Amino acid sequence: MDIRKLQRLIVDALEDVKAQDIKVFNTSHLTALFDRVVIASGTSNRQTKALAASVRDKVKEAGGDIVSMEGEDVGEWVLVDTGDAIVHIMQPALRQYYNLEEIWGEKPVRLKTAGTKAGAKASAQDDEEDEDDALESPAPARRKAK
Repeated sequence: MDIRKLQRLIVDALEDVKAQDIKVFNTSHLTALFDRVVIASGTSNRQTKALAASVRDKVKEAGGDIVSMEGEDVGEWVLVDTGDAIVHIMQPALRQYYNLEEIWGEKPVRLKTAGTKAGAKASAQDDEEDEDDALESPAPARRKAK
């Protein structure tokens, strides 16, 4: 499956279950293991599990593979491995503590979300335009130890 289609599918699945603060990062320059990292927040164990199930179901419906799912028994941090993309669904306190954006956030991918188009989901063509315009920002500054 094309990576742009996969990332759009994942974001749409997360938006369907009202995920918060969805971020997509291009990691192809950092590792050969996967091309995208998607990070999203859920407000409760129940929601993080539902978000992960939504991603799993939508990817399978589209003919994609789910390599692995971890953490769905507890639901505080659920990881969905789709092969080309890794999806981290975390509760806000864990997300802030582990700060995965600092590790993977060097090249964010801008996607149009449902809120930016008066409730309509972004099309694959929007992703292609945004993919080419991926933000090129320097690596985030490291936190000082206190």
